[in-house]
Amino acid sequence: MSLLSQTRDICQELELDPVKSKGQNFLIETKVVDDIIKVAALEHNETVLEIGPGLGILTQELVKHAGKVIAVELDKKLFVYLKSKFKTVTNLELIEGDILEILNNFTEKILGKKYKVVANLPYQITSYVLRRLLELENKPTELVVMVQKEVAERICAQAGQMSILAVMVQYYSQPEIVRIVGKNNFWPEPQVESAVLKLRVNKSSGNKIDEKEFFKLVKVGFSSKRKMLKNNLSNIYDGQQVKQVLDELGLDLKIRAQELGVEEWQALYTKL
Repeated sequence: MSLLSQTRDICQELELDPVKSKGQNFLIETKVVDDIIKVAALEHNETVLEIGPGLGILTQELVKHAGKVIAVELDKKLFVYLKSKFKTVTNLELIEGDILEILNNFTEKILGKKYKVVANLPYQITSYVLRRLLELENKPTELVVMVQKEVAERICAQAGQMSILAVMVQYYSQPEIVRIVGKNNFWPEPQVESAVLKLRVNKSSGNKIDEKEFFKLVKVGFSSKRKMLKNNLSNIYDGQQVKQVLDELGLDLKIRAQELGVEEWQALYTKL
């Protein structure tokens, strides 16, 4: 029986109608799972956090390669199914709940000093989850996540096509698109293509930058994409000072926010 048929049968048995708002597009291609596992390069002493395990197709491979897997599932029916499916697996901890709330309680004691995130992320919360994970004091060392292709491309954008999301992710990590995943690899088939994204999280540099203030600056810079950066920044800084700083950094006075890379944003923050 194909994985598609199995997936349909399980959903029918559970009386589960996949919900778009919960990102319930189930992966039905084992080759994609194999690629994710290969890219994650897990070691047997590592802890893995999986978000939205669904029917457990990725989970069943994670538990073979990692020392411990913590999987968080929001859907009650799926959680009960997973508990039954993995009842004999000793290195899996299943948690029922909303990852956005649970992240507040994930401490070093729960996750350990070093852990990775490997997940087929619910697309509706991708940006928020990535931001929350990367802002944690106890950050993952690496993330290998399935996201919408368009989101992956935005995250990996270069100067000229930057966004707040790109600046945020690239500030904390080095993102790389590993592979594109077509719509036919999921059931129900989503409307968009997906991508496997790998984020190598930067080690702490000891830089005393106030991240809250830094991202406040970035947000103001992007507040009106059609306006020049100096005009946006003049909303919170002295206009003459902004012009002077841009000139000192060798940046065109007509430059727009999307044209700056992370290093230029950091330099701008330091000067201002």
